[in-house]
Amino acid sequence: MGLGSNLGNRRGWLCGALRSLGRHGQITAVSALYETAAVGPAQPDYLNAALRLNTALEPLELLEAQLEIERAAGRVRLERWGPRTLDVDLLFISGRTVEQPGLVVPHRELTRRAFALLPLLDVMPDARDPQTGRAYAELAEALDRSGVRELPNSRAGWLE
Repeated sequence: MGLGSNLGNRRGWLCGALRSLGRHGQITAVSALYETAAVGPAQPDYLNAALRLNTALEPLELLEAQLEIERAAGRVRLERWGPRTLDVDLLFISGRTVEQPGLVVPHRELTRRAFALLPLLDVMPDARDPQTGRAYAELAEALDRSGVRELPNSRAGWLE
């Protein structure tokens, strides 16, 4: 799962999302924190992270939980790629693909966005695209990483 925030207490929003997602399963890994230049309209930089969640929820149930967590954090969707208190994305499900209205897994932009793929690789370094079998680590090598910076000492844990 991917997390992002660029409004208010960014780290606080990410920590709150982790606590909330932990109610829906077991968090088995958390990535480093990355500061990332925003995509889209002019806005503050993001903090991004990823987590690995073992859950019994089906993908659409998890999507509903994600949306509720975003709403509880005050997320308002005014413009595409606009600023947000919290963004929670289902990036990848090991060995599965999902194509349903409102949900596509792996995330459509995963292999084009270093700010999503690098944190995912922190929590699942051996992940492979379920459609092509290609290692995400290999795909990450070709990505433009400008504007994406791992925060110092964030691998030791960043939870409040």
